[in-house]
Amino acid sequence: MAHDTPLITMLALAFVIAFAFGFVARQFKLSPLVGYLLAGIAVGPHTPGYIADTVLAQQLADVGVILLMFGVGLHFSTRDLMAVRWIAIPGALAQIAVASLMGFGVAQAFGWGLGGGVVFGLSLSVASTVVLLRAMEARGDLGSPESRIAVGWLIVEDIFMILALLLLPTLADTLGGRPSVYAGDNLLQDIALTVVKVAAFAGLALVVGKRVIPWLLAKVDATGSRELFTLAVLAAALGIAWGAAVLFDVSFALGAFFAGVIMNESDLSHDAAQRSLPFQDAFAVLFFVSVGMLFDPGIVTSAPLSLLVVLLIIVGGKSLAAFLIVLAFRHPLTTALTVSASLAQIGEFSFILAGFGVAYGLLPEEGRDLILAGALLSIALNPLLFRLLQPVEAWLLARPDLLRRLGARDSG
Repeated sequence: MAHDTPLITMLALAFVIAFAFGFVARQFKLSPLVGYLLAGIAVGPHTPGYIADTVLAQQLADVGVILLMFGVGLHFSTRDLMAVRWIAIPGALAQIAVASLMGFGVAQAFGWGLGGGVVFGLSLSVASTVVLLRAMEARGDLGSPESRIAVGWLIVEDIFMILALLLLPTLADTLGGRPSVYAGDNLLQDIALTVVKVAAFAGLALVVGKRVIPWLLAKVDATGSRELFTLAVLAAALGIAWGAAVLFDVSFALGAFFAGVIMNESDLSHDAAQRSLPFQDAFAVLFFVSVGMLFDPGIVTSAPLSLLVVLLIIVGGKSLAAFLIVLAFRHPLTTALTVSASLAQIGEFSFILAGFGVAYGLLPEEGRDLILAGALLSIALNPLLFRLLQPVEAWLLARPDLLRRLGARDSG
């Protein structure tokens, strides 16, 4: 008996090919994310052979975005951020400004207009939390002073990008893109309305949600049912994200982030994180595969110089800016080098921003392809940059005059 099973086919194919490519990537000491992106390219419309259902893949990717953002919120720690706030907040904002200006300038040289420059610059300015955490885990550095600064830095970047995603639909018409369903004749009125909706949602989530969700999790945990507790966690994540979109016109991503923040207040937040982690990992894989499906590898041969410029901004310009910023705040050389290497890549937020930019007519598809190629190459190069930290530090320490000009402190 024949069955029409596009969903099962898509899931089976995505997981099998992502596993194969991810495993091969790890054998070459690369991040599995590189493999997942390559898996998407292999089954995408721009390469020969089987072409997966792109519409279905995008819907699964949306679930992946929700669970990724839920994970960001679930691990968001105000205490950790406040501990490094004097370097993480100004440092992240300054680095975002520098990298965004570099990307904006390149986009203007390409003739992409104001909106294209804004989206392109922001996409190149934000590093991947997923890549950073996995790199720190591999090095055994989680919990070190350097990792706390790097993670706090990325928390600030994530918050800034959430705000950018929030305002982008409202500002699309003004920036030269297609008018969004939210845009009207009065830009200030539209922005004010958006802010009011977000404030209303945030207030309801933080005031009511912080009381209801932890209480509900405690009640479910008391039943002793593992599957019911896992279901409660997923129901909260997806339910709050859906409610935010339907009732407050807030993006699924922002709603999921707040769901994670709310759940982080519970004494059972660690259990919630552990129970939801397999789902986050699985759908994150689908997200990266779907991103790879959008990528046209022809950009590597059709615009190699443009790709080189993008990669230099990500790996060179952005990292150098972070390195100098950390030194300017009188932190040791080791900290400056570690933070700069941590930020020398882009990932999930860059993909989401690029997708929004193309959807609203702000960014051409060539820009999205350059961002995806830059992400793939920078993620692949990131482990190498970490291995170069000690040789680079030794080289700098052998040149005390240069260190004095840079204002570096002794790493000891």
